Amino acid sequence: MTYVVTEDCIKCKYTDCVEVCPVDCFYEGENMLVINPDECIDCGVCEPECPAEAILPDSDEVAEKWLDLNAKQSNIWPNITEKREPASDADDYQGMENKYEKFYSDKSPE
Repeated sequence: MTYVVTEDCIKCKYTDCVEVCPVDCFYEGENMLVINPDECIDCGVCEPECPAEAILPDSDEVAEKWLDLNAKQSNIWPNITEKREPASDADDYQGMENKYEKFYSDKSPE
C-alpha cells in the first residue's frame, strides 16, 4: 500500500503533509502536490495533516485512479521538503468538485 494525493489538492496545495513526511516523497506541481509511490513507506502520517483531505491510501476506491498520476508526475516535478504558505485563495477551492477538469496543470511550479 502507498498513499496518493487526489483531486482535492488541486488549487489548494497545502503543504502541511510535506512537513511531516519522514522520507520526503512529495513532489510539487503548479497547483497540486503528488506522492511518489515508490518512495512512500506507507506510514500514513501525512493523511491527517492535509486540511483538504486530499491524501488517501491507494486501497481506497477513490484513490485508485490517482495512483498513475502521482507516479508519473513525481518523476517529473521537483521534490518539496518544506512547508510553504498556501495560496491566498486556497480556502476558496477547498471542497470544490470537478477540480481536475477545471484546473489541473501538469506544469512544474513557477
